[in-house]
Amino acid sequence: KSIVDIIHQQFPAPASVRSWLFSHVDDPFLDDPLPREFVLYLRPSGPLQNQLSHFWQQSRVTCGKNKAHNIFPHITLCQFFMCADQKVEALCEALQSTVAQWRGRFPSPLPLELYTSSNFIGLFVEEQIADVLKQFAADFASDAARKAGKSHKGFWKCDHTWKNLLMAFQLSTLLVLLFPPEVHVEPHKKQLHVTLAYHFPTDHLPSLEKLAKGIEVKLGCDWLAVLFSRDIRFANHETLRVMYPYMPQNEDELELVPGDFVFMSPVDQSSASEGWVYGTSLATGLSGLLPENYVTRADESDTWVFHGSRDRGMFDGLLDSRRPDNTSPGDTPTLSLICHPMQRTLFVCRHGERMDVVFGKHWLSLCSDSKGRYVRSNLNMPPSLPLWAAGQRDYNMDAPITVLGSTQAQVVGMSSALLESNTVIDFVYCSPSLRCVQTAQNILKGNENGKLKVRVEPGLFEWTKWVSGNSLPAWIPPTELAAAHFSVDTTYRPLIPVSKLTVSESYENYISRSYQVTKDILSDCKNTGNNVLIVAHASSLEACTRQLQGRSPQSSKDFIQVVRKIPYLGFCSCEEQGDTGVWQLADPPILPLTHGPNHTFDWRETLLQE
Repeated sequence: KSIVDIIHQQFPAPASVRSWLFSHVDDPFLDDPLPREFVLYLRPSGPLQNQLSHFWQQSRVTCGKNKAHNIFPHITLCQFFMCADQKVEALCEALQSTVAQWRGRFPSPLPLELYTSSNFIGLFVEEQIADVLKQFAADFASDAARKAGKSHKGFWKCDHTWKNLLMAFQLSTLLVLLFPPEVHVEPHKKQLHVTLAYHFPTDHLPSLEKLAKGIEVKLGCDWLAVLFSRDIRFANHETLRVMYPYMPQNEDELELVPGDFVFMSPVDQSSASEGWVYGTSLATGLSGLLPENYVTRADESDTWVFHGSRDRGMFDGLLDSRRPDNTSPGDTPTLSLICHPMQRTLFVCRHGERMDVVFGKHWLSLCSDSKGRYVRSNLNMPPSLPLWAAGQRDYNMDAPITVLGSTQAQVVGMSSALLESNTVIDFVYCSPSLRCVQTAQNILKGNENGKLKVRVEPGLFEWTKWVSGNSLPAWIPPTELAAAHFSVDTTYRPLIPVSKLTVSESYENYISRSYQVTKDILSDCKNTGNNVLIVAHASSLEACTRQLQGRSPQSSKDFIQVVRKIPYLGFCSCEEQGDTGVWQLADPPILPLTHGPNHTFDWRETLLQE
């Protein structure tokens, strides 16, 4: 509590630190110097992670929760060990340096073999390869003991404010700060494996085993060294997630805030009556009784803290691991890439919702005034249109996307699965249609990838037979798009220039053009990036990938039927099989995006009717 007073009076702390301190002002363990427990895992990402996540979900739906669901898919490299708060930064540095020394030395792919017993299912690492991983863990353990074992000789050189802050601690806390216990990391000695399921009823084995056999263990995967910690006080407690708010009615009750977690121990339930449980809040550190139907079971790792490599001051080092993190382990950025197979992936997606489809072909008349100025007449219309002042461009032939279309693209870009799977987009190509350029821009915005520039490729335009009129749209040139603050590559030279496109081309010509431009794009990117995103039209998902897989084109009639089934932001993934040049469709790293229609509402016509 003294820390709160000093910080509040003498200098402003970061908002997250102040918030944590004030929420824990009555926490009886606030001044407790008890260190946290840390663990080092090897965590999969990429296509294999997608398969494992699917297994996690399906096994939970089919058979209910088992012990494996408490922690995300992983290989344990080091057992849980304790580390004082002020040594966490040194611990992260030890992991970084070990990863740097081992980069490129890991086998790819990591060989895994399925093993099942009456109450356990897992993927085991081949013994010879497991010895290599154990040596990595041993090197980390040695480096951690060396780096985190250093004493803080500069403690008494800190300024007066920090001395006051530290002196506010209880004497026991201060002693731990001055003489923290040594860090002892024990590498995992048992067989290395990914646990899929354990401690489940015997009659669930057939269903779980069937699901496990569906995991393609040879899929590409980036294995990441990740460091997590947990509060040792609650290591053997059940973790509950608060679903509904509750204000205490009596002094021995606990306030509940949705999103908070509560730790519950079976040995503490003797004082709880039926329908109530006794637990401790993660957000406040307070304990009390709470209604059982206001919480639901959560996973143990939901409350763990991911330890990244960012620089932090002494105060951050003391408190960061004690406050609830805003992101769960499934959403945190990974620390280090230690094994990177050079598998190439092509992503193809359709643009977002377009204005002329939502508001009709005469939509321009709905959003322009008598002087020809753009006027937004519906919330789903964008606040402004690029280069409207330049004669309204050719918006009748080249319609932009709606506000919902922009949101669709950003949702895809910020997809937790896309970020979690460590999917890095190396190149983005798009059709010259404004709706495609805007969609690509918003995907990158959602993915927070501000450095990547979009390459506008006319060869990716849809089947020109579908264009109304006798000419192609007058697309906005890349230089003008850049001037309108679109992140496009103005130095890019198209593989198929606009001049090579013809109106009302044959189906065979369109399919040939799409296949050729896709091959050329992949060829140009082969030695400089693994993942290519094409943002184009519904037809592109079929036209750009079918022949790439060695399959013959469909008839135009069947092709049209396929295209009709592809919604806005329809997304597909095509992976190269090794370095063979053979490509195959695979599960994309994001979930489908589904939403319902929302028709125009006129309150006068609806509510004023007699």
